[in-house]
Amino acid sequence: MLEARTAIFTPTGAATVRQIDVGLPRACQAISYALDYAEHGLVDPYVNVESRSSGRTELLIIDEADRLKTTGLEQVRDYFDRHHIGVILIGMPGIEKRLARYPQLYSRIDFAHEYRPLTPDELTAVLTNRLPAAADAADGGIAHATAIATIVRITAGNFRLVDRLTTQIERIQCLNNIPTLTPEVVDAAREALLIGH
Repeated sequence: MLEARTAIFTPTGAATVRQIDVGLPRACQAISYALDYAEHGLVDPYVNVESRSSGRTELLIIDEADRLKTTGLEQVRDYFDRHHIGVILIGMPGIEKRLARYPQLYSRIDFAHEYRPLTPDELTAVLTNRLPAAADAADGGIAHATAIATIVRITAGNFRLVDRLTTQIERIQCLNNIPTLTPEVVDAAREALLIGH
């Protein structure tokens, strides 16, 4: 906890000015308050004034930033200017073109990066790390390797879909007490998430 300096904020689908005005500071203050509690055993905004102003947060990540309307983007710019923290906006492809229409905000953007789908090798490495093979597999790990290949085929490198699918796989394994990853577990997870073939 003492290393944490990053807050994340996800606006709702129809975020109002008020929700953003309250949500941005609350996300940042949560980090500052948690650090105060870890260091001092209490949170007193009158004693620890940095927490009151979100001063201990160094980076704010705004997920689903494409949900923000013009006023919401203006609030993000204002918050960035007043608190001297880094801001990362994560959104769907094309968000950078939308941001280019707001020169006050766009002039503060250092770079834009579009994440492309993971290659099969990259995805296999990620999946092997997240879903490790059982050391004592009776089939020598063939079912696990087949399941990993099935996930690679189903998701086509879409990292968000990989995350959703692996979370569902872990849930199915836990609920059914299945210690090994098999293609059948992957198929059950795919059907539960309504992912096509």
